[in-house]
Amino acid sequence: MKHALRKVRLVTHLLHGMWVVATRFPKASAEQRRALNRAWSLKMLRLCGMQLVVHNDGARLDHGALVVANHISWIDIYVINAWRPTPFVSKAEIRQWPVVGWLAQQLDTVFIQREKRSDAKRIMHELSDRLAAGELMCVFPEGTTSNGLALLPFHANMFQAAVSAGAPVQPVCIMYEDALGRQSTAPAYIDDLSLADSLNLLLQGGPLAAHVYVCEPLAPGADRRTLAAQSEETIGVALSDLQSRRIKAAHALAAATLVLMK
Repeated sequence: MKHALRKVRLVTHLLHGMWVVATRFPKASAEQRRALNRAWSLKMLRLCGMQLVVHNDGARLDHGALVVANHISWIDIYVINAWRPTPFVSKAEIRQWPVVGWLAQQLDTVFIQREKRSDAKRIMHELSDRLAAGELMCVFPEGTTSNGLALLPFHANMFQAAVSAGAPVQPVCIMYEDALGRQSTAPAYIDDLSLADSLNLLLQGGPLAAHVYVCEPLAPGADRRTLAAQSEETIGVALSDLQSRRIKAAHALAAATLVLMK
C-alpha cells in the first residue's frame, strides 16, 4: 500500500512538473527557471526516498563549462538538477518516454541518435556553440549506465565540444548510499530492466543518499582524448574516495553497535 502511494505521489509530481513548465516557464527568467527546476528536482528525489549530499561544491563552475559525470540511472539527471540545473545530452529514445521525455525536451535537453555519425557532428556543433555562449552542458561519457561500483571507459567524442569552444571541463562523481552507509546499486538502470521495473527497485530500496562529488575543473587547451582520460581518472579517484568513506563509516557503525551490545 505504501509503495503504491509513493508511486501515485511521484506521478502527480511529474504531472505537476508539466504544468509548471507549460504555465510558468514561458514568463520566467533563466534564473527563475533554474530555481523552479532545482526545487522540483529536489522534491523528486524526496519522493523517491533520497536525500542529496554534495561534496566540494566550492569547485563548482556556473558558466560555460562541459559537465561530465558517471552514469548509473535515469535519476542521475534529477540528482544533478537538484544540485545545479544543467541541460543534458541524452539518447534520442528518452524523448519518447511518457511525461519524462516531454519534460526533458522543454528543459533544453539535446537528443542524439548515436548510431548516426552525421547526428553526432550536428550535436557537437550545437554543444560547442552553447558552451562558447557561456552555457553549461552535461554529458555522460561512459555512453551507457553501469551499476556504479566502477567506471566504464570514457568515450572522447563529446569532449571535442569543449575543445572547440575553449571551455573548461567539470568532472562530477555520483554515488548512491543506503540507510546502513553502504554503496547501493538499487538505482542502477542496467541490463534488460524496463523503466517501470527500475522505478520499482528504486522505491523498494529503502532510504538512499545521492552523493555528488564536485571535482576540480580541467582547464581548456588539451585535446579531447586527454580530457576524456583526465576526467575518467578524476571521477575514478572521487568514486574511490566516496567508497572509502562509506567503508569507514560502516566499520565505525559496526564498532559502535558492538560496544552498545556489550
